Amino acid sequence: MNTHAHPLPATASASQPLSGRVRVPGDKSISHRSFMFGGLASGQTRITGLLEGEDVLRTGEAMKAMGARIEKHGDEWVIDGVGNGCLLEPSAPLDFGNAGTGARLTMGLVGTYDMATTFVGDPSLSKRPMGRVLAPLREMGVQVIDAAPSDRLPLTLRGPRRAAPITYRVPMASAQVKSAVLLAALNTPGTTTVVEPVMTRDHTEKMLKGFGAEIDVETDSDGVRHIRITGEGTLSGQTIAVPGDPSSAAFPLVAALIVPGSDIVIENVLMNPTRTGLIDTLLEMGADIEVLDRRDAGGEAVADLRVRHSHLKGTRVPPSRAPFMIDEYPVLAVAASFAEGETVMDGIEELRVKESDRLAAVARGLEANGVDCTEGEASLTVRGVPGGKGLGGGMVETHLDHRIAMSFLVMGLASHKSVSIDDRAMIATSFPEFMDLMTGLGAPIE
Repeated sequence: MNTHAHPLPATASASQPLSGRVRVPGDKSISHRSFMFGGLASGQTRITGLLEGEDVLRTGEAMKAMGARIEKHGDEWVIDGVGNGCLLEPSAPLDFGNAGTGARLTMGLVGTYDMATTFVGDPSLSKRPMGRVLAPLREMGVQVIDAAPSDRLPLTLRGPRRAAPITYRVPMASAQVKSAVLLAALNTPGTTTVVEPVMTRDHTEKMLKGFGAEIDVETDSDGVRHIRITGEGTLSGQTIAVPGDPSSAAFPLVAALIVPGSDIVIENVLMNPTRTGLIDTLLEMGADIEVLDRRDAGGEAVADLRVRHSHLKGTRVPPSRAPFMIDEYPVLAVAASFAEGETVMDGIEELRVKESDRLAAVARGLEANGVDCTEGEASLTVRGVPGGKGLGGGMVETHLDHRIAMSFLVMGLASHKSVSIDDRAMIATSFPEFMDLMTGLGAPIE
């Protein structure tokens, strides 16, 4: 796997109209969970459409280290799981590379086992805070017996002989924290309850139910979700077709909107309402996005998207939308750079604890390429230049962040001058096909 020891710069230049039909890789969130739940379930799980990026494969390796058998046969991944409650103590540290989702969810999964598990990662992941996940796990009896300062990697967890069920109110909108508690509850007697004041992506709840977990979700009159799960039940292997990742689809989608004359179709995109915040925002900005052939795939809504060049107008993105598009703000900022007027993004403090401080990284990248923007503690305001006149010409520091890299390569396709990034190597963590997919549409990226 790529350790990013040798940076690979890349440059995107003004593009002719983009055209064609593309299919983006499988959804990253569902792919992580497919490996985890398949590895934990009794019997066999078969997966098609899995995202084969480095992050997801690290999760697969972790499950193998704890007893699951995972093999690829043609286009299908086949998993023979260990059974709920039967994970084995890994003989070596679990190396998650750059995979924050994999690391945090696995902490929940193994935390309630009476064993020691060590988590390590690359320099980027080792800077990211784990305390928000560890707080509820400690309430359940999990000990952090060794950790870098401020609960960062490398760290070692020691599970209790018998974990305690809890009721935990998630203090911030975080699908990872919610999921970690639900996964910890699988090996905990009794009923664990997660109280979620702001709904976040709900793949964990949906998939656990599909695997046979005893879980129910109730929304009260104030819109607060109460998720109850009974532990020590049986999970059974499933057949999963992973739909296309909307966070990956965001890049060709925005590229088509800002490159004059473009007209593309992105096939098989996950349209779960907790994941469509970017599309909702772009439609408000005047984007020509046509949703075609809405359909159901394994309990999830999917559709094809036809996207044409559009004259965008600035908007104010409400903070309440942040949980439904948190990974898409960098590429939204790029779209806003070509919109008429001002786009204001509020309530996005979560961006500061991603693969990089994404809020700062986006602002510096925009400034390096002539975009007028204002960075707040939890906000970003972008004042766009329709047509991209005068924009571009800068070198963007990616900070080992795949979404920063891809977003600014998209920017270069519609800018007056080319845009360069210092490293594209880490794009393989989430979207290894990105370069080929974009050049296949006609994008001059090299």
